[in-house]
Amino acid sequence: MVREKIRVSTRTLKWKCVESRADSKRLYYGRFILSPLMKGQADTIGIAMRKALLGEIEGTCITRAKSEKIPHEYSTIVGIQESVHEILMNLKEIVLRSNLYGICDASICIKGPGCVTAQDIILPPSVEIVDNTQHIANLTEPINLCIELKIERNRGYRIQTPNNFQDAGYPIDAIFMPVRNANHSIHSYVNGNEKQEILFLEIWTNGSLTPKEALHEASRNLIDLFIPFLHAEEENFHLKNNKQKVTLPLFTFHEKLAKLRKKKKEIAFKYIFIDQLELPPRIYNCLKRSNIHTLFDLLNNSPDELMKMKHFRIEDVKHILDILEMQKNFPSILNPLDFFL
Repeated sequence: MVREKIRVSTRTLKWKCVESRADSKRLYYGRFILSPLMKGQADTIGIAMRKALLGEIEGTCITRAKSEKIPHEYSTIVGIQESVHEILMNLKEIVLRSNLYGICDASICIKGPGCVTAQDIILPPSVEIVDNTQHIANLTEPINLCIELKIERNRGYRIQTPNNFQDAGYPIDAIFMPVRNANHSIHSYVNGNEKQEILFLEIWTNGSLTPKEALHEASRNLIDLFIPFLHAEEENFHLKNNKQKVTLPLFTFHEKLAKLRKKKKEIAFKYIFIDQLELPPRIYNCLKRSNIHTLFDLLNNSPDELMKMKHFRIEDVKHILDILEMQKNFPSILNPLDFFL
């Protein structure tokens, strides 16, 4: 466990980790401070950070299991101590660490008798198990246990329903959130004639990342959510009726189309965000992580430059080309493929 004394600076805004410990392989704790803040700022930041920590950070889970000759989820198998339902619940408890995108396959294939744990799972290279000792099943007879698994990276949580049962597979409720809990508290003090605040953040994680890593990722995700506001350009019209001025933003279709016809294509593409292109989640995340937020940003990168991005493939470039070709929202005078090719 690490502890540090709290020292408040009255000059610049700083953060510090004042306590850090690992209670177990699947429970990390961190305590952080941010100071000095003006009155009211600590609560604003604390609420936003807590929501981002719990809801915006991605995690990896086992989301489906499949095994032959299992009639239903609550059946039992001769030679296995646990029921199928208990095995699925044990698989749900396994904590994974990865940077994969989309869905990948894993498997268990072992012969009894013996105890099956998380270390018996055959994983792809990009996935790592946080705690190999997690119990899965106990084989009491010399039988073969073979289970096919689906592993997925996502955010939030997903409760499976009976409609998700398909291909003799059994869906598993997925809790993707690597942050188990997050709290914030505020300490107020007087500095001269000014009232200031210190924000305390407490973070508990499941071991797939440290509280410090969670804090950094949540901060980046919050920044990404606000970036579109920084790109927005607002223009106003002044209408003079009855000697009164009314200011309206220029975002109607006809006025925007007139503007596009007068100015260069680049200006129009700055108003189209990649969120509007209906890209697959993996391609969308790759672009966002490379600070590509608008169609203008995308078109300023050649296919070769896109291929240099992490986890980006030639199939993704072709997919983007197909999407741009199918877009019907662009005015006829603007063809994004002219830029991209």
